[in-house]
Amino acid sequence: MSAFSRRGFLGVLGGAALAAAGCRAFAETSGQLLTSRAPLPRPFTVPLPIPRVARRTAPGRYEVTQRPAKIAIIPGLATEVWGYDGTFPGPTFDLRRGEATTISVRNELSVPTSTHLHGGVNPPDSDGYPTDLVVPAGHAHEHGGHAAVLHQGAKDYHYPLEQRAATLWYHDHRMDFTAPQVWRGLAGFALVRDAEEDALPLPGGERELPLMICDRAFEEDGSFRYPAHHDSDYMEGVEGDVILVNGAPWPVAEVSATRHRLRLLNASNARRYRLRLTPGGHFVQVGSDAGLLAAPIAHDEITIAPGERFDVVVDFSAYRVGSTVTLVNTLAGGPAGSVMRFVVARRARDDSAVPRVLSRPPERTRAVATRTFDFRRSESAWTINGQPYRPGVPLARPRLGTSEIWRLTSDFHHPVHLHLAHFQVLARNGRAPAATDGGWKDTVDVRPYEVVDVLARFDGYRGRYMMHCHNLEHEDMAMMADFDVV
Repeated sequence: MSAFSRRGFLGVLGGAALAAAGCRAFAETSGQLLTSRAPLPRPFTVPLPIPRVARRTAPGRYEVTQRPAKIAIIPGLATEVWGYDGTFPGPTFDLRRGEATTISVRNELSVPTSTHLHGGVNPPDSDGYPTDLVVPAGHAHEHGGHAAVLHQGAKDYHYPLEQRAATLWYHDHRMDFTAPQVWRGLAGFALVRDAEEDALPLPGGERELPLMICDRAFEEDGSFRYPAHHDSDYMEGVEGDVILVNGAPWPVAEVSATRHRLRLLNASNARRYRLRLTPGGHFVQVGSDAGLLAAPIAHDEITIAPGERFDVVVDFSAYRVGSTVTLVNTLAGGPAGSVMRFVVARRARDDSAVPRVLSRPPERTRAVATRTFDFRRSESAWTINGQPYRPGVPLARPRLGTSEIWRLTSDFHHPVHLHLAHFQVLARNGRAPAATDGGWKDTVDVRPYEVVDVLARFDGYRGRYMMHCHNLEHEDMAMMADFDVV
């Protein structure tokens, strides 16, 4: 699998590709399909794996190593992944609010990396800035003329965790190469818990399932397939034809006829999903990107863009024992129309519940400024406000402890992610936000030619942070911008 970067990629883009992108956007397409050359496995035959929970090496400290490993994803074939501790997904970090944590990331790959804790309220030097790189020991590196901070062999990332309980995740964030390096496997869960969440009777233990949903394509030998350098057909973003959940293709999970908490994460490079349960049922949303909702919200379907998380409860007692419940994706046909399957295997006692009041989230505060950020394809790049990414050149300087309205506009599907700042969606095209926009978030699905207003709160730390499109190919093709919290 060869990587393509914006430097080489943009030189071969033409008007025809842009026109095609615009036409397909209205059909809910958010990327270009890359098909596998390996035979696709039969769905619902592989058990759902649960990523292992990382163990501390000392109080408040973890150590993890990025390294290649061969694993079985497509039955009968071996796939080389780049994984945290050689696994895909990486280990889950089960963390607690207020318990400051250091995670040492060692790089034993052949390329530099930068690890971003997505949704974390972190000091700027531990935020995973794209030119703050961990370089493999003994390797010299220059990054395309951009000034980079280099750490030889390993880096300690310090996370104060002064934030509410939430489903976070971590992934590679290297400039120009985020997409191919995440595609190879550099991603995992980080769950933050707190006393407010502990007091709720939500399902837990084996009935709490973190579900990392992503898509991949495979070569005949089982290796990951990804576009070659200079392949202009994939300017919109890369979608695969194999849907993975926790690294397994279309897995199946046995569940009891009880409530289960599903922590849904879209870790795809570009693919959006509209999730439904078949033969019917609903999701009771209890949390969004940045933590618990004030009160639960029921949804028949959930559209989830890259980078977004939905914390939901599904009550499997609504189905008869022995039946199957399939999580489907109505934004795709064929293989990508299915995600995973649950088998309701047995009855069991259930003392869980979804209370009417879940939390007391932070209140909105008055905005001190309004800014507009336009996410759009220019002649030479995916841009924000007409500018390709320029490291160290901020497009905004919000003040610490204040809130601002950021108006996000687009020409295509752009899931917009803010580092550090959490926000609430105020409006879509001047109207009320969608029911699935509820709660405090860090990523919002901005659809073609849409105007989305968010109220962003800049709490935590002063320093340099970023916003970008979380379509990872767009991010690599310069759709990022710095902002300085002053």
